Amino acid sequence: MIDVQRLRVLRAVADHGSFSKAATALRLTPSAVSQHVAVLERSLGAQVVARSTRGVTLTQAGQIMVGAAESVAAELAQAKQQVERLSTGRVQFTVATFTSGGRHLLPGALPRFMAAHPGTLFHVREGEPEVALPLVRQGAVDLALAYRFDGPLPVGPGPSPGLYWTALLEDPLHVVVPEGHRLADRESLDLAELASEPWVLGCLKTEAYLRRYAERAGFAPEVRGTTTDYFFARSLVAAGMGITLVPSVALAPTVPGLHAVPIEPPTPTRHIGVATLGRRRDHPHLTTFIQALREQARQHRDAGAVPAPPPPFEAMLQS
Repeated sequence: MIDVQRLRVLRAVADHGSFSKAATALRLTPSAVSQHVAVLERSLGAQVVARSTRGVTLTQAGQIMVGAAESVAAELAQAKQQVERLSTGRVQFTVATFTSGGRHLLPGALPRFMAAHPGTLFHVREGEPEVALPLVRQGAVDLALAYRFDGPLPVGPGPSPGLYWTALLEDPLHVVVPEGHRLADRESLDLAELASEPWVLGCLKTEAYLRRYAERAGFAPEVRGTTTDYFFARSLVAAGMGITLVPSVALAPTVPGLHAVPIEPPTPTRHIGVATLGRRRDHPHLTTFIQALREQARQHRDAGAVPAPPPPFEAMLQS
């Protein structure tokens, strides 16, 4: 029989990329972590990690076992919720969300959800997709309001045990410039027109994204600052430090003296949606909350803030 604790250790090794870092996270010694993995490999008759001077990586067998570990963790978390419901008589519902999505989409969806499910104990955890999506897989949260830039969502190491993605809206990025800027009155602009401008950015991921698009436009951007808050970045623009790149959803609240200008195609775009465990996506609380988020996203689209997502509306996440 496979020991659940050894699966937990293997998952920590996969998350952290080394025995020593996994040991720190689990409050074990590196030797204990190594022994747990070795015993697991003997019980399976297969190697689950490949060791090198740069750390450890999962083998194909290891990826399968990490997927199993995440499924077991999710089942145990859901069982714990059901037991708590027996003792309290109340359902707990937990949502993970990135900051701007939580600020602009979550508040409008919450009253609709609570009206349909009064008495539910609602919890919110803030986190970027690379943090939130593993929480969904592990059963620590019921769903994650997440985003991706061009390309697949960061679903983490190993195969995904049925994560399901529901698209909400496409969130094009705008260039934000100070009042009086040479491009402030333009209806749209080509990114190549900004080759000589200094930048301050409101998201750690945005710099890599900007550099990729700038390379296509034929220039290397001069980035003078990167923050973790779009409002902070716009405040720096207002102070004359440079220009910035902001998704449509994060343009509110407005900052006096600034202008947001759309970018001509190919337009950098952030894709916003909801990640849930596929086997739980028909749960009444999940379907109600996702529908409430869809309605909130529709209101943003009707207001002219963002375009509708392309079909298909839902898709399985693949790692």
